[in-house]
Amino acid sequence: MKSRRLCINKGIKGGNRSVFLYLLFLLSFAPCSLPLYSQCSAENTAFLPGEELTYDLFFNWKFIWVSAGSATMNIKETTWEGKPAYKGYLITRTSDRLDRFFMMRDTLQSIITPDMTPLYFKKGANEGGRYYVDEVWYAYSGGTTHLRQRYRGRDGQVSERTYDGIGCIYDMMSMLLRARSFRIEDIRKGQKLHFPMADGHKVENITLIYRGRETFRMKSTGKEHRCLVFSFVEYPEGKEKEIITFYISDDDNHIPVRLDLFLRFGTAKAYLRESKGLRH
Repeated sequence: MKSRRLCINKGIKGGNRSVFLYLLFLLSFAPCSLPLYSQCSAENTAFLPGEELTYDLFFNWKFIWVSAGSATMNIKETTWEGKPAYKGYLITRTSDRLDRFFMMRDTLQSIITPDMTPLYFKKGANEGGRYYVDEVWYAYSGGTTHLRQRYRGRDGQVSERTYDGIGCIYDMMSMLLRARSFRIEDIRKGQKLHFPMADGHKVENITLIYRGRETFRMKSTGKEHRCLVFSFVEYPEGKEKEIITFYISDDDNHIPVRLDLFLRFGTAKAYLRESKGLRH
């Protein structure tokens, strides 16, 4: 990494995280160029508008794996302030069976430029009876990222704030889309990466560890996948705690094909069921 470097910013530590919606974006370690607006732009080598990915969710309930729901992600063309842009959607819902224990209805959308600079983010979530809406607007000047953040809770009360940071700041969806064009040769096995992420009321750092390559066989299809393996970790009381392990296809599409989640109320897994409109 002589001529390129990873973007690492310090942020404000936040609170609770959503369950499935945190697991796809965590690969955003593409090297960054720094001058002015281009600090947050990068070449898109992995996807095109029209792509759609569908996942099946499973939950371990008293040592038995049960169907938990589904998630769908798609990318479409749009415009932002009169200029061409991409809109990414991620929609997650639990099954009727699981709704009796924990209902989740989440919708994320992110608008980015064709060179993957974040412009706008929105998340509407109903998670276990907790409803809220996050929004983030991005602006750029002089190498600084300017955020306008808004959070609305179940009671309808709205809180707003602004935040300025040097370098790149992302949200859940824009981080995912940016990550699709990463350079694995810039990362060594066991390396820890730290990145700033924004939602409607905070900016916080995340930690990602690259575990190396692994081949696994998908139970539902019998198909083998050669993957890059990563872990998202936290450090409660200074001790490393693994939250998610995820498997990304080791090809030009860089699709998350399997995710293992270690949750407060059990263990969950997500498996890619179907993909359409892939670029490669």
